[in-house]
Amino acid sequence: MIFRNDNLKSNHIVNKLKKYVENTFVNQIMSKNVLTVKVSETLEEVAKKMKEENVGCVIVVDKIATLGIVTERDFVTKIVAERKTPHTKIFEVMSSPLITIKSESTIWEAAEIMKEKSIHKLPVIEDEEIVGIITTTDIVRISSVGSDSQMRKICDQILMRMKDD
Repeated sequence: MIFRNDNLKSNHIVNKLKKYVENTFVNQIMSKNVLTVKVSETLEEVAKKMKEENVGCVIVVDKIATLGIVTERDFVTKIVAERKTPHTKIFEVMSSPLITIKSESTIWEAAEIMKEKSIHKLPVIEDEEIVGIITTTDIVRISSVGSDSQMRKICDQILMRMKDD
């Protein structure tokens, strides 16, 4: 990402943001509200659960393993666009293998993975168990906390660029 640094204040803000994302850990900002669904569930069942729980994605599991992820975006790109029926099994549209990050990783590392893999939601693991999820929105939102309006504007620009990718 390239920022125009028109003055010293802009340089200071960019450096402050970079330092922040390099020194803040995933487990500090992740959401612990992770919804898991069984591999045998249908799209209709999963959509209802996502609405009830107000979540943007689900983790697909079977009896012994975590298999994949389905996001709101998948409902548009893989389900509606491909005209899947409500009775289609969730495993048919899940993204797999599941890309994860360790809870003690930095949000900088999380952002790098998201950018490299072109994803916006990243399950967080501890001891091979999913303990949370971090999103591009989480990273930018937490980075923009504070009174500096110029820093908030930069964070908003970052979020818009990440969403466009």
